[in-house]
Amino acid sequence: MILIYFVFCHVLRTLLIHCKDSFNIIASVTNFIVNKKGNIVYLDQHVDREQNIFFMRIEFEFDEINFSPENFKLNFKNKLAQKFNMMWRLFTSEEKPKMGLFVSKYDHCLYDLLGRYNSKELNLEISFIVSNHTDLKHIAEKFNIPFYHIPVTKDTKAIAEEKQLELLSKYKVDFIVLARYMQIITNKIISEYPYNIINIHHSFLPAFVGAKPYHSAFKRGVKIIGATSHYVTEELDAGPIIAQDVAHVSHTFAIEDLIAKGRDLEKIVLSNAVKLHADRKVK
Repeated sequence: MILIYFVFCHVLRTLLIHCKDSFNIIASVTNFIVNKKGNIVYLDQHVDREQNIFFMRIEFEFDEINFSPENFKLNFKNKLAQKFNMMWRLFTSEEKPKMGLFVSKYDHCLYDLLGRYNSKELNLEISFIVSNHTDLKHIAEKFNIPFYHIPVTKDTKAIAEEKQLELLSKYKVDFIVLARYMQIITNKIISEYPYNIINIHHSFLPAFVGAKPYHSAFKRGVKIIGATSHYVTEELDAGPIIAQDVAHVSHTFAIEDLIAKGRDLEKIVLSNAVKLHADRKVK
C-alpha cells in the first residue's frame, strides 16, 4: 500500500497601503483577498484625520500551489489600487531586508542587535558592519559578519562617505542602522536612503547637549531618563520617531548608574525600532 502525502505551503504576505481616506476601503481589500481564497491573519489600519490619509497593513496567506503573485498584483492594481488611487507595496515573509550596521567604539547596541539576530529574533539580514575605528572588529569576527574600517576625519569625511556608499551599493543594503555611530551623517547618504537610516540616542536632547549629558542631567537631579530611536533626516535628531522608552531614577543613583540604565534603554529601544522597521510596521 502506497501512502501519498500532500504538503500545503503557505507564505505569509504583507500588503501596505496608503491613500486618501474614502468609503469602503477596508471591506474592498479584505473581500478581494478572501474571494481569492486568501486567509487574513492580521490587519491594522489608521486614518490621519489632519491629512485625510488612510493607512493599512494587512497580513494574509494563500496555498502557494494555486497562488500566482503576478496575477494577484495585476488584479489588485486594476480592481482596487486604481479605483482608490492607492500607493501600495506587497512583501513576503521570505523577503528579508538587508541591513548595514554603522558603529564607532560603544559596543552595547551592537552586541544586543547581533545577539537578537543570531537567535533569529530579527527578520532581516545583516550585510556588514562598518566603523570609523577598529575597536569592535573582534565582535564582527565573532559573529562571522564582514567588517570594514573606514576612518573619518574632518578632511576625509566626503571620501569616507563615498566609500560607505560603495559598500551599501555592493551589498544592496535596504536600510542602515547607526548603532552608536559617533559621526553626523550628511545629505550625501541621507538622500540615497530617505527614511531608511535609523539612529539611537538618549532622550535628554535638546535639554542636555554635549559630550556628557548624563553628568549634566545628574547635576540637575533628573528623575526620568530615556532613549529615542528615529529616522535620520537633514535636521539633526529631528526625524520621525520610531520607538522610545523611559525609566525612573532617584537621588540614590550615581552618574555611573544613570549611564548604565541609559545604555540598557538604548539597546532595547534600538532593537525595537529595528524590528518594527524590518517587519514593515512603521513605513
